[in-house]
Amino acid sequence: MARPDDEERVAAAPGQAPAKGYLPVPGGSPAMEMSTESQQSEPNACCLALNGVPRDSPAAASGALGSSQIQLAPEEETQVRLLPTDPGKETPGAEGSLVPRTALSARRFVVLLIFSLYSLVNAFQWIQYSIISNVFEGFYGVSSLHIDWLSMVYMLAYVPLIFPATWLLDTRGLRLTAMLGSGLNCLGAWIKCGSVQQHLFWVTMLGQSLCSVAQVFILGLPSRIASVWFGPKEVSTACATAVLGNQLGTAVGFLLPPVLVPNTQNNTDLLAHNISTMFYGTSAVATLLFVLTVIAFKEKPDHPPSQAQAALQDAPPGEYSYKKSIRNLFKNIPFVLLLISYGIMTGAFYSVSTLLNQMILTYHEGEEVNAGRIGLTLVVAGMVGSILCGLWLDYTKTYKQTTLLVYILSFCGMITFTFTLHLGHIVLVFVTAGVLGFFMTGYLPLGFEFAVEITYPESEGTSSGLLNAAAQIFGILFTLAQGKLTSDYSPRAGNIFLCVWMFIGIVLTALIKSDLRRHNINIGITNGNIKAVPVESPADQEPKTAMLFEQAAPAV
Repeated sequence: MARPDDEERVAAAPGQAPAKGYLPVPGGSPAMEMSTESQQSEPNACCLALNGVPRDSPAAASGALGSSQIQLAPEEETQVRLLPTDPGKETPGAEGSLVPRTALSARRFVVLLIFSLYSLVNAFQWIQYSIISNVFEGFYGVSSLHIDWLSMVYMLAYVPLIFPATWLLDTRGLRLTAMLGSGLNCLGAWIKCGSVQQHLFWVTMLGQSLCSVAQVFILGLPSRIASVWFGPKEVSTACATAVLGNQLGTAVGFLLPPVLVPNTQNNTDLLAHNISTMFYGTSAVATLLFVLTVIAFKEKPDHPPSQAQAALQDAPPGEYSYKKSIRNLFKNIPFVLLLISYGIMTGAFYSVSTLLNQMILTYHEGEEVNAGRIGLTLVVAGMVGSILCGLWLDYTKTYKQTTLLVYILSFCGMITFTFTLHLGHIVLVFVTAGVLGFFMTGYLPLGFEFAVEITYPESEGTSSGLLNAAAQIFGILFTLAQGKLTSDYSPRAGNIFLCVWMFIGIVLTALIKSDLRRHNINIGITNGNIKAVPVESPADQEPKTAMLFEQAAPAV
């Protein structure tokens, strides 16, 4: 929240939220008389209710406010902005205070399910080429790099489009963004149905490019859906479940293509038929999910699910600035550290997923089906890790500790996978890939939720969008570098390259300062604790005091 300009001295109108950066003081209570001593001797005289007027003053009943204002210190501006101001949505809280009305909607599960399913289809289309790269190389007559770009186009498209996509999410809302993601995913799937001829590689690239654009409107939604629709005790689990849909799509992408499109390059007609079956089946499912998105996907519930969401919804809409939000995020040092460390971890996961087929076939020739199964094991184990991490965060709120621990265990898993891949035991590869996936894929929702906590009240879509942009950039660089090392030297050289970067990510994660802003707001408003905090009057620049709600959550 930016500090207000000194020239802005406009008093809040009756019944309206405070002018940005100022806390209204009743006209009958001169600013100079507001002191800590007077508040202690007359605790009810100057105590501000949630709408900014004394609880027992005539102004509280009529809604009229005086013109005296107090300029807030930076850390208090956010608290005052987040205090609910709409009396129509207030209910009695602790110690007789007023808090916004909150409720959980049953529709939240429908929204989460629809999103998870079309996210699944999008992720399936991302990996469906790479896991049988040798088959598509032979069918289209192209190099392995061409097939790798069918995966990397997802990463390439995300970087320039993330800013307009997050702007659209913040300004036009959740429903429109969801329909764009589902609709473009459906359109791209249908275009690929027309590419099942050996000279039409450019058509399949066009369809894949549309799916990659759809992904921009998908990856940033898990934390937004969780925050807008789910309560504070289930928000991390909901975010993990939304991310799980994407992971499940990757898992299905590892499993089904080797089964639906076996390596029958000696029979081109049969191969074309099998590819066509996969493409048309994907298109049918994507179309069904687009129709369900249009019918059932709602912008937000009738009542906010948490105090943090209620405070954001009650904030004056004119104060939001997308550019200012971006600047605030990049000035947030803990978020910048998380941005880099998240990009390293997720980029490494993208690289391993893209090159898994090549790595497996280097040491286990003819094991295309098992390569897909190993990828499935990696992702399914990660899905379990995601859900367990989400449940753990909802229970403990230990965001930094959990994130750091999972990062370290992912690094250990990568080391183990690297130095056991060449031993010739396919069962051992299944085990090490499962361990690697449990922690590496399980880390993804942790990064989303940790980012929301340390950047609140900035938009969840913007923070998660930047995290994904970093992941795509690192994913492209890691895939190109690891692919070059794998082809020129060995898969071990490429994996060691990733291990070095993951160790750097551990160091950066350890440096992140944990400031759980969203959690503190929820706890502070729920408990209704009140304390006096120093602020400054714009008139005389002398330190004064005003009553604000205390964020009673312990620092982590």
